[in-house]
Amino acid sequence: MRPITLILVLATLSPLGACSSTQIALKESLGYAKREQLVDRVEDARDGQEAAKEQFESALAEFLSVTGVETGELEKKYSAVKKQYERCEDRAEAVNTRIKDVERVAGALFKEWDAELDQYSSSEMRAASQRQLDDTKVKYEALVSTMKQAASKMEPVLAAFKDQTLFLKHNLNARAIASLQQTSGQIQSDVQALVTEMEQAINEANAFIQEMQAGQV
Repeated sequence: MRPITLILVLATLSPLGACSSTQIALKESLGYAKREQLVDRVEDARDGQEAAKEQFESALAEFLSVTGVETGELEKKYSAVKKQYERCEDRAEAVNTRIKDVERVAGALFKEWDAELDQYSSSEMRAASQRQLDDTKVKYEALVSTMKQAASKMEPVLAAFKDQTLFLKHNLNARAIASLQQTSGQIQSDVQALVTEMEQAINEANAFIQEMQAGQV
């Protein structure tokens, strides 16, 4: 199949949803190997976490800016804060969806790899392939664990942002500003912890991608 035709077919598959086993197999039949699919899904998950990290930092800046405005400007600020919170929700959902896509493709790849070990006639080559599979699984599981740990940090931050957004909506006055000032320190701490976790996940994803592309795992 010509490359341009493959690209067009794969493009039509994207809107159909997550990476189901049928889609994974179909893509492979069109020349898109499971290994390549896994690398691409890890890249997507990495990019999703990078986007979420930046969005949460942006939302934090918007929330903190509320503490310095005049009460007459609060309604306008509330609209900006609400938009930032909604964008954080979208980014968080995208991160979790992309991690699930990584897991689906990895599961298909490892299942196939494990089944094909029995096809070796050379015991030495079979053993070498088994070691490579085991090593890849270990690194993959560490990566997914780090990604999930980072993603889990989003929930308490989202909850805090939601609380502050609702309180601001219901109290467009000096009381709302005082409340935000009281809790801003904890929110800053939570966002910084989230950013640190996400940066670690992003770095691990980059390392995994490089090793996969270099054939080291």
